[in-house]
Amino acid sequence: MRAFRMVSKSVATSSDIQNKNGMKAFLMLGGSIALLLLMAFSVTQGAKPIPFSMIWEAIFNLDRNNMSHIVIVDLRIPRVLASALVGAAFAVSGAVMQGITRNPMADSGLLGLNAGAGLALSVCIAFFPQIGYNNVIIFSFIGATIAYLMVNGIAMYRRSAATPMRIVLAGAAVGALFTALSQGIALYNKVSQNIMFWMAGGVAGSTWKQVTLMSPWICLALISAIVLSRYISLLNLGDDVAKGLGLNTKLINLLCSLTVLVLAGTSVSAVGAVGFVGLVVPHVTRFLVGVDYRAIIPASAVLGAILMVSADLGARMLNPPFETPIGVLTALIGIPFFLYLARRQRRAV
Repeated sequence: MRAFRMVSKSVATSSDIQNKNGMKAFLMLGGSIALLLLMAFSVTQGAKPIPFSMIWEAIFNLDRNNMSHIVIVDLRIPRVLASALVGAAFAVSGAVMQGITRNPMADSGLLGLNAGAGLALSVCIAFFPQIGYNNVIIFSFIGATIAYLMVNGIAMYRRSAATPMRIVLAGAAVGALFTALSQGIALYNKVSQNIMFWMAGGVAGSTWKQVTLMSPWICLALISAIVLSRYISLLNLGDDVAKGLGLNTKLINLLCSLTVLVLAGTSVSAVGAVGFVGLVVPHVTRFLVGVDYRAIIPASAVLGAILMVSADLGARMLNPPFETPIGVLTALIGIPFFLYLARRQRRAV
């Protein structure tokens, strides 16, 4: 009887693994197809609906005298591509942060990285208006790094108290400080309209130049996250276990942190303070594919892109011809989810 139970348990475990592997394959293939279809549909929607057939015509037989072709190629396609890129970036940055810190509430917005990048962006707009977009990305990266160091420094001031909730509170404090500084700079230098557009979050002003410049940064960081995913799974088991398996935890933490900073800084420089994507998507992905970060990270990229493209589509369709800020829509999803996680974390303490 005991042997029978052991065999049954082994068969059940094997069945669970097969189910998870099937879900991984379905999520990646089905999610990628759904993303492409959603992006195509999003291009057709706006103040003036455009038939799907015209997208194909505009791409392969562009007529600059046709206003619909110009709208498709110069406005809507870069906007949709920007949405997908930053959605993948925010989601993967959240997944990596949650993995290396073992903090279920880790997110670039909640931990102040978005606000740090935003402060750097405010400085660029106010004092260096002619600076190139590549330099804006670098400034945003520096701002996110400063915020990251400040949050960890505050949270680790008393090592025994560096709980997930304390880290989030430190992130909230640093985020509030940097947001206030951004607003002060905007008001003093009379560029508040530009800063408020960033704080609301959105991809309405995305151009081919922005997409071209931010794509290498985001793509390289996403590749880096995928390469590091195996080690993130080990780190998620705990530093002692990872060290016991021969992992250089300090080096992996450093590489992962740099990856997160590049993803967050580049995304914020492009679309502004869009929060909660990196909080919600990794949890949904983990529920679907399990705890292996070799599956979580690429799946999070796909689901994050789907979420942002959907949010941008909703921003255009909710109250036409006016647009609702994307940050508002993601907050409507993310805030209840954050409260749920905070409640569960409190019970676990």
